Parts: sequence; C-alpha cells; structure tokens
Amino acid sequence: MFVVSAFADITIGKFDMASVRDTTTLETKVIIDWQPHPKDAAIRQKLVEITVCEWWPGMKVRLPVTMLAPASGVCTNVIIENTGLQLNPAAASGAKQRLLRENGVGLVFIGMVPIDAMEPVGKLHTLMEEHFIQTKDTRYTPAWIWGISDMRALTAAIAEKDVFQPKKVLATGGSKRGVATAAAGIADDRFTAIMPVVAPVIESPGGPYVEGMMPDAITQMNEEFITAMTDPVGREKLIVRQKARSDERITVKMAREAGWTEGEMRTACNAAWEACRTTNYLDVLKQRGTEIFYNQGSNDNVSPGLVELGRQFPQLPVYIVPGGQHGGAKEAGFVKSVGGLPEVDENLRAFALHHFFGTRHMVAPPQVTTHWDKATQRLAVKVVFPDGSEPQENNVWWSVNRHPDYSIAMEFDKWASAPLQKTGAATYAGGIKVEGDAKMLDVITVHAHQEKGSTLIVSSPEIRLE
Repeated sequence: MFVVSAFADITIGKFDMASVRDTTTLETKVIIDWQPHPKDAAIRQKLVEITVCEWWPGMKVRLPVTMLAPASGVCTNVIIENTGLQLNPAAASGAKQRLLRENGVGLVFIGMVPIDAMEPVGKLHTLMEEHFIQTKDTRYTPAWIWGISDMRALTAAIAEKDVFQPKKVLATGGSKRGVATAAAGIADDRFTAIMPVVAPVIESPGGPYVEGMMPDAITQMNEEFITAMTDPVGREKLIVRQKARSDERITVKMAREAGWTEGEMRTACNAAWEACRTTNYLDVLKQRGTEIFYNQGSNDNVSPGLVELGRQFPQLPVYIVPGGQHGGAKEAGFVKSVGGLPEVDENLRAFALHHFFGTRHMVAPPQVTTHWDKATQRLAVKVVFPDGSEPQENNVWWSVNRHPDYSIAMEFDKWASAPLQKTGAATYAGGIKVEGDAKMLDVITVHAHQEKGSTLIVSSPEIRLE
C-alpha cells in the first residue's frame, strides 16, 4: 500500500491511496454487530477487527475498530480517534460523547499502541527496525503504520454505508495518536480537519530517530538529571519512559553494522517522521481546505522546536499550554499532562462545532509584538487579533532562561503569568517586571474565546527574546 520517493539516501514511504481506500482488503471480522449501547439506547455501536495492511510479506497488521453512532440516521460528520487493543467496544467520554449525543457526530476508534505492544507482542518493533535498517525505507517506522491505521479506520467506517456517509472528517489524538492524526491528514484528502495533541510539528519527537546521535551536551544533561533525582520510584519510571522511546528507534550501532553512512543516519533522524511533519505540507493542505489546530505543551519533549515553529509558521493555529507536559508518572514530576486538561477537551468540542456546523468561528492566530528592556527587566506585550476576535480572557505567560529542547530539565521549566488588558478593538496589552537574572525570555500569550456555548483557547507561538 505505498509508493516511494527519494529523500537523500533514505526512501520516504508514501501511501497508495487506492489501496488504503479499498474496502475489499479490510478482511473485516465482526466481533459485535450493530446493537444499542448498553448504557444509552440513543446510541448504537459495532466492534470489528480489520486488516490495516500487509506491512511486509507475511506480516499483516490487524487492529480493532469501534464505531459509535446515533441509534438512527446517517452520520455525515465523523471523528476518527484511537483506543487500546482490547476486543471490547471503546467508550466515548467528554467532548466526543457530547458531540455524539448532542450533535449526531459519528465516532470511530481504532486500536493504537506502541509498536512493541502490537502483535506479535515484543517482536513487531524489532522486526520493524530490521526492515528499516535493511531497506532504508521509512515505510517501516511508527509514523507510517500509525498514519495508515487512521486512514483504514475511515475506510472501515465508509464500508458501513447505512450508518456512515461522511462529508467532513476530523481526526484527533494525542502523542502517537497525534502522529497518526497528522499523517492521515497529510496523506488522505478524505480528512477535512486535524487536531493533533502533544504531537511533533516541526522537529522529531523525543530525540533523534537514530539513538546515539543526540548532542553529547544534552545526553550528559539528561544523565545528570536522572542521577540527581531523589525519588527512586520517580527515577525508575523516568528510566522506563526513556527506554520505551528507544525501543521504537534504531541505534547508531545497528546502522553502522548494516553499512549506513553518517549522512544516512543524519537524514534518517528527520525522515523517519516525514509522514507527520505537517509544516512541510501546509501549502497542499491549505489548497485542499484542511483545517488544522495543534494543542501542544511548552514543556513537551515530544513536540520540540516550538520557538522555530513560531518563527517560520506564525499563522499555524495552536494552543501551547504554558508549562504543559507530555504526560508521565506523577512520581517523576509530571503533573500537567496536556492531553488530560479539560480545556483541551473543550477545544476539541469547539473546533468540531466550528468545522462541522459553523456554529462558532475559529479564532485567528494573534499577532504579537514585544519589547524587552533588559536594563530594567521590563517586558511590554501587545496582541492584535487580525480577524477582529475579542477573547474574554487574555494572559501573557513567560519563562526565564529555558533549558534546551530534548533535555529532561526543559520538561520542568517554570512559567509565570499576568493578565492582559483590552486597549482597543481586538487589541490587548500589558507589562511585567521579570525577576531574576534573565538572559533569555520565552513568551506565550493565551486567549479564551467564548461563543455560543463553547470555549476555544488559542495562543500565540512561543516567542524567544534574547
């Protein structure tokens, strides 16, 4: 299910959309046929297992898909999301449940987990790595398989013609599921909107895809951080997280033993995530009319490069949560997981109401000007909304002397905030005194806009002042 194109010495595995959309290759196995939801007769559900693809000869990837819809009628608006691998119907909650019950939006959940948890458990990730090493083809990477999974979930839903006849399709999900969201939105024009959460946008998630190519200074910082942790449980959980990330990547040793050049390894570090790098496809997506809304954490190593993102693509709609983290064990200090925040869930509802029904507008990215007087340590901020939006809540956030991307310490950088005041039509401003020896200042403005029963929170890019 792919065609290929060259990317330096590494081949970028593309998606053969005719195969992706072919319902005859789903090999659908019905686990639970359409029936009323046991807790809500106004909803019906179906659980199936489908063939996503034959990843390589003899290796078929099969995943469960749950479909939820109103008890009657046809869904023309559909959300593609993700769940675990359990052969039980996935449950909708929060914004998705409201959109289903109140607005008749169809929901499709496909099982999506780390590669090492997929069948054959404990082996698939090593087989994937071997194929990537042998072929230098990014078809054999997590981004590729996660992306095609979302696309095939949509194909499975479309096969249910009496229930799903989608005109608009919104994909969403966090972390690996955000990778899938972006990859599906880029490759498949059946998707009309994407809302990735804590997913990479412009840089590679968590570090180089080839383990061992992290800058020595960052590696040393991370080793020192883990060594200095006083909670042994937290330290162990952080080590486990680091290993889990490594398990889905290849190593310098593996690549060198296979005869890879240094150039190929450097190329692979970025090429492995090309399938989900939305910023490389913004012109195509704009021409297609695809709506995009990223929800990120300022302190998330899986979505680094936010400062550069703002410099190059200031018009990309984002909500960057100041201090927001990717998620992880509380014992390790992860207490502000972006994916679990109520306002991010409400953002999905507001974005969906805008995209599917036009019952509210999408607030344009704010235009921010700053002046930082280092001598007096005072920061002045002015925000203008070019579309005339006037959010009801407006704040400026700042962080002093941030740690570098990919460092664990960066995930715990402190942020402070102050309100902005309305100074004119769609214009807000404020000033703050920065405490401490500030050699570098990162700034994000955050704005909550309430309209017709929903609240949409957007932010500026992360702006770095030096």
